[in-house]
Amino acid sequence: MASFERLLEIMDELREKCPWDQKQTFESLRKLTIEEVYELGDAILRSDLNEVKKELGDMLLHIVFYAKIGSELNSFDIGDVINNLIDKLIYRHPHVFSTTEVSNAREVEENWEALKLTEKDRGRRVLEGVPASLPALVKANRIQEKARGVGFDWEQKEQVWDKVKEELKEFEIEVRANNQKNMECELGDLIFSVVNAARLYDLDPESALERTNQKFIRRFNYLEEQTLLKGKSLHKMSLEDMDVYWEEAKKDEKKLI
Repeated sequence: MASFERLLEIMDELREKCPWDQKQTFESLRKLTIEEVYELGDAILRSDLNEVKKELGDMLLHIVFYAKIGSELNSFDIGDVINNLIDKLIYRHPHVFSTTEVSNAREVEENWEALKLTEKDRGRRVLEGVPASLPALVKANRIQEKARGVGFDWEQKEQVWDKVKEELKEFEIEVRANNQKNMECELGDLIFSVVNAARLYDLDPESALERTNQKFIRRFNYLEEQTLLKGKSLHKMSLEDMDVYWEEAKKDEKKLI
C-alpha cells in the first residue's frame, strides 16, 4: 500500500532529522503509547468514529516507531513484525486455515488459549500472558478470560450470583468487625466476583464503570453549574438541597435518551 510505504519513509526522515524523534527509545515511548491506547478507548466509548480514526493513526505511528528503533538495533523491522503477526493469526485460527472445526466463538477462544501454550517462545502457564502492569479491573477480567479458555469456569452463568452474594456477606461481616485489612481483602473478592458476573454476561466491566464515571461527572457538573448560577456554594448546601439538582440532571438525561 502506497500510503504505508510513505509512512515508513516519513518515519525514516523523522528519525534522521528531528531532534525529538532522534531521542526516543522503547522506554521513552512506552508511557506515550499507553496514553494513546486510553485516548482510543475514550473515543470508542463516545462512539466518535472520526476520533477513532485519528487515534488509530497515532497508534500506528507508535508501531512504526518501535519497529524503526528495532531495525536500528538490528533486532527486527516492520516486516518482521507483520510476518510474525501473519504466522500467529494463521496458527491460532486452524478452523479457518486448516481442518479444525468449531461451532461457536467460545470454542475459538478455548483453542486460542490452548495453542498459545504450545508456542515455543511462551511459558507453559495459563496466566503468564497477563501483563503485570494492567490496571487491576482490566487484569481481573483478563485473568478470568484466560482461565475460561482452559475450561475453568461456571457450568451455568447464573451460578455466579451465589458467589457474588457470598462475597458481599463476607465483606459485610468485616465491615461490622471494623477490620480494615480484612475489609480490603473481602472487597477485592467482591469486586472480582462482580467482574466475573460481567464477563459471563458478555459485559466489559472497564467500559461499564467508565460509562458510570462519565454519567456521574455529567450530573455533578450540572449540580455545580446550577448552584453557581444561583449564587450558592456547594460547601454550604445540605445534601437534600444538592439532591434536588441531582434529580434534575437525571431527568435531563432521560430526555436525551
